[in-house]
Amino acid sequence: MCGFCAWFSDSEPLYDKKDILLKMQSTLRLRGPDEHGEYFSDKAALLHRRLTVIDPENGKQPMVENISNKDVCLVYNGELYNTDELREELSKSGYTFNGHSDTEVLLKSYLHWGEECVYKLNGIFAFAVYDSREEKLFVARDPIGVKPFFYYMYNGGILAASEIKALLANPMVKPQIDETGLTELLFIGPGRTGGNGIFKGIEELLPGECAVYRSGKLRKNKYFKLTAKPHPHDIEKTVEYTKYLLTDAINRQLASDVPLCTFLSGGLDSSIISYTAAQYYKKQGKTLDTYSVNYTDNKKYFQKSLFQPNSDEEFIDLMVRNIGSHHSEVILDNVDLYNALFDSVRARDLPGMVDVDSSLLLFCREVKNRFTVALSGECADELFGGYPWYHNKDILFEDCFPWSRSQQIRRSILKKGVLPKGEEYVREKYLQTVNNTDVLPTDTPFEKRMRQMFMLNFNWFMQTLLDRKDRCSMYASLEVRVPFCDYRIVDYAYNMPWEIKALNGREKGIVRTAFAGCLPKEIIQRKKSPYPKTHNPIYMKLCAEGALKVSENKSSPLYELLDVDGIMNIIEHPDSISSPWYGQLMRAPQILAYIAQLDFWFKEYGVNIV
Repeated sequence: MCGFCAWFSDSEPLYDKKDILLKMQSTLRLRGPDEHGEYFSDKAALLHRRLTVIDPENGKQPMVENISNKDVCLVYNGELYNTDELREELSKSGYTFNGHSDTEVLLKSYLHWGEECVYKLNGIFAFAVYDSREEKLFVARDPIGVKPFFYYMYNGGILAASEIKALLANPMVKPQIDETGLTELLFIGPGRTGGNGIFKGIEELLPGECAVYRSGKLRKNKYFKLTAKPHPHDIEKTVEYTKYLLTDAINRQLASDVPLCTFLSGGLDSSIISYTAAQYYKKQGKTLDTYSVNYTDNKKYFQKSLFQPNSDEEFIDLMVRNIGSHHSEVILDNVDLYNALFDSVRARDLPGMVDVDSSLLLFCREVKNRFTVALSGECADELFGGYPWYHNKDILFEDCFPWSRSQQIRRSILKKGVLPKGEEYVREKYLQTVNNTDVLPTDTPFEKRMRQMFMLNFNWFMQTLLDRKDRCSMYASLEVRVPFCDYRIVDYAYNMPWEIKALNGREKGIVRTAFAGCLPKEIIQRKKSPYPKTHNPIYMKLCAEGALKVSENKSSPLYELLDVDGIMNIIEHPDSISSPWYGQLMRAPQILAYIAQLDFWFKEYGVNIV
């Protein structure tokens, strides 16, 4: 993976903006530590940082093709998983290739199909093409939103970048938030409305969106969206096709010219990926490396809950023996976990999922010592009904976001009168999603609700997890691929009837059945367990101290917003929180950590409320 920034100007030449552009580029160094490249013209500048994964010599960027003395220049972050098929098709049309990089295939796909090239791509990507033949900038983001793309428009041009920090490095872009941004942070966060970059004026391309900037205007096109269709297969064929899609996606994503491993938690999703990868490696006479994460003294303090019924260790050991991988366990220190909360803000440019983020960041740093690419099991739960809220009918039909059902805990930490329309804002965002869900006229009320739940998870919870995975891994200069996010799998899952998806009455029942002959019975039958978190009281103590310090500090930007009594109530009665702040893992310690992150973010980024 890589990072890029771009500047297209209608109003002034960019030759004298090189210092600013290089500063923007430098903020992306961790996304691309291996190489850098720059393209400058009068109207456009495209800069790149490269993490070398495929074809070191022939995949350098920016990549330029000169046609009749006109440049077509590409910067790109991602991986194409149908590179071979595209190269073969383009070769038949007369194109020649200097190497085997997907970057070259992407550029020539644009040359051949123009803006329609996005319909041909299977992968995770964000890219920008400056086409001097038409004096335009063409930009696109992958169908699922795995790779980021942020932009800032002004009167006379557009800035674009892989991360918000690159845009903020340009003096035109001010670190400001308005009431909408503040409401996002305190009532939606760590989620984020699609397209909203929180900072005033910063927006993002949505998943499956492309756009053309020309003559001061941005014309967008949603080239991929989920539409309701009748499911084409019976149960037997669905099991077979689900296994095919997952196996094919995993195998495609094992392509790499640098060392690759998988994350293994002992859960169903990571076990499927690790099993499939191990089989692929065995055919090549190689042994797969797998990695897991845990925390100091977690065995001592682990407590079962509805969301986390058992710990991972015994299941990891079972899978390692089953597939014969070289396994490494990374043990994280709780003090380090707390301190890394602030690096994870730098990684995301925003407050996030607190220790779920900081643990991933520390974990990825350890993995990066030996590997450049990893595969991870994100998003299976959103697509195949893995979360408890899909199966608890009291929650399922509750007319709200299922992972943040009540705003009471959020309201309790705010001073009276702060963001009085916060709950109304959340309600509006929820209704926009359910009202725009595509359904069939024949769908029953239950089937309609399951489609709505799919879209709520896809547009909100899943995007939060993908943000986390990309920023925290790339902050460690590690490329992490997510096979379940193949757009073919997502589309197939959207239209799969619930009774097949939840086959045998189990969460992800169809996936369990598809791989029943491959994985140990204990793995197939294991109840859903989320990403591991620390249960050590040291971490709670540190978070409580951090949040209390913020709430009592009159110089803190949050002092006029936060209610110290509400925060003290969380510290003194951590078990009284009946509904998590966000998702399954953000309870008392994590809420307190989020407050500490918010304070750090305001100060580190010099954020002003306008």
